[in-house]
Amino acid sequence: MNRDPVDVNAIGSAVLFENGRIIDPRNQIDRVGRVLVTGQIIAALDPSDADLPTACDRIDIRNQILAPGLIDLTAEFREPGFEEDETIQSGSDAALAGGYSSVLVSSSTQPVVDSAAAVQLVRQIAGRVQGVRVYPIACLSKGREADQMSELGTLTEAGAVAFSDSPKPMSNDALLKRALEYCRMLNRPIFDRPEVPELARGGVMHDGRVALTLGLRGLPTEAEDLAVARDVRLAEATKGWLHVGPISTMGAIDMIGRVRGRGIEVTASTCPHNLSGDDRLLESYDSCYKVHPPIRSPRHAQAVRNAIASGVITVIESGHMPRSLEKKYNDLDLAPFGAATLETTLGVCATELVHHGGLDWPTLIACLSSNPAQVAGIPGGNLEVGSPADIVVIDPMHEWRVDPSEFRSHCRSSPFAGRTLTGRPVATMVGGQFKFQLQTATCV
Repeated sequence: MNRDPVDVNAIGSAVLFENGRIIDPRNQIDRVGRVLVTGQIIAALDPSDADLPTACDRIDIRNQILAPGLIDLTAEFREPGFEEDETIQSGSDAALAGGYSSVLVSSSTQPVVDSAAAVQLVRQIAGRVQGVRVYPIACLSKGREADQMSELGTLTEAGAVAFSDSPKPMSNDALLKRALEYCRMLNRPIFDRPEVPELARGGVMHDGRVALTLGLRGLPTEAEDLAVARDVRLAEATKGWLHVGPISTMGAIDMIGRVRGRGIEVTASTCPHNLSGDDRLLESYDSCYKVHPPIRSPRHAQAVRNAIASGVITVIESGHMPRSLEKKYNDLDLAPFGAATLETTLGVCATELVHHGGLDWPTLIACLSSNPAQVAGIPGGNLEVGSPADIVVIDPMHEWRVDPSEFRSHCRSSPFAGRTLTGRPVATMVGGQFKFQLQTATCV
């Protein structure tokens, strides 16, 4: 049903979304209904007309999905220090277009986020941008050098919500063990990107037949598998709050599944490029496919999809690692890993997992919203009355072609460039305010 777009700038303080499919996995809601937003909060679910405020804007979202705003567990916004790759403003704009209301940002800045001042700077810039909710991840080790543990207590007081050296892996076993023990007192999670540096050093792509044929040095699956084995064993020994990811291999998935079966609360995430496509894409020598974790073989991609369906992997993170075109235009073996993925994550996952893979929408929304909120210990990921009105409206049947030249991100490199996807966010609301509206949308 075609409807003229609503001018969101003219929307008042009370908004009623009606006739849409309401999905809230945390509260097991999946039905056609109404959601009333008043001011900054969700005021009511399925209110009667008699309970509506006198001045209330009604928005018909028939054939659309209304869900909690998406939450990205780790993205690189690169400011301060690498503004040519991304800024907090451009990263926030990209996130809003992707349906995100909250983003945990990596410490991959210059200076790195290993001091209270650095945490506060990120928060101050994000406050001026007034886009998505930005949550700083602080360094687990000073300078991300894996030598000395950062002052985790001071960083927590400054506003850090988690600790990680990502995209660097934590190579110091003893430091990780001490940090897991210490973070139990702080009630903060540790995120580790699992990789053994000595095995992965110099690798360009998945270590397999294609890499051998192309004459490119591979990133072996053992580098990830061994790191995951170390991580889960330390989490078991310390009973620490650990999240491992993104993971991309059958071996890592098998280990996560086995330890979760023993009651060890280690969570795991993956990226869209690890469930879609395979390493044959690198035969083009196009650096847009040089991402991390690498695009692996079809067997690994199928294992990732199965792990999402079975609940072994509970979070899908964007894997947003923006790098300027000047850097990505280098030869494949010299170009940096990275791509812009915030604006395509929902579309890729909807296409691959829902439309082609048979996954249901509530499970996908849980992986993109409810579960990341719980893993990170931050607000959001639900549509409970009284909670902040962080909302995404999704057109599940919207077909669109990925054109990186239209990205809001500074980065124009995408492993999904040219692909036709089905499913797209058409509006994003943060704190009761519309922050994004797709101009071609027919629902809002």
